[in-house]
Amino acid sequence: MSLDPGPGALPSGPATPGPRRKRVEDLATLRALAHPLRMRLLGALRTHGPATASELGRRFGETSGSTSYHLRQLARYGFVEEAPEQPSRRERFWRAAHELTAWDSEDFLDEEAGRSALAVLQRQRLRTQTDALQQWYAARGDWPRPWVRAAEDSDVMLQLTVDELAELTRELWEVVERRLAGRDPGERREGAQRVHVYVQAFPVPEEVP
Repeated sequence: MSLDPGPGALPSGPATPGPRRKRVEDLATLRALAHPLRMRLLGALRTHGPATASELGRRFGETSGSTSYHLRQLARYGFVEEAPEQPSRRERFWRAAHELTAWDSEDFLDEEAGRSALAVLQRQRLRTQTDALQQWYAARGDWPRPWVRAAEDSDVMLQLTVDELAELTRELWEVVERRLAGRDPGERREGAQRVHVYVQAFPVPEEVP
């Protein structure tokens, strides 16, 4: 499954759908999300909170007309919604409707349109993840050493059956879910920082001799 959170936050994995998570089950909804600017808009609303089309336009170097159109499309498919409090009558404030977006890639692999939408999502997710990791590499020398020590960036190759891989994925998500459970997404706790967590586990073919 894939999940989308923070500056994108689009995961693909076995997480349990709930009120904090939007599950994509049809191609029209997946295609509505599969646009680089829409993914960035959704990620910004999740990370930074409610904003207007003009504010988001300035953030991403787009016109307010462009961001307004894409926000309306996201709202049409349930990804964003009008904020309950509107500080200004001049412009509408938007907010993310959920913390995460989830889908099962296998549901969309049998159609060319589905594979095309997944490819757009995957390219944007990879770009977001790579940018975030490179920013961490560039900035970690300035971070307090306990944060550097606590951070993790590694990979390992395992020999697993398909059932073992499924079990591993479930166990990883159980750990993440425990951290999500009962947390107010708007809460800012003393000493806490936003932390990117990327979960990837996939089979690779044996090398050809």
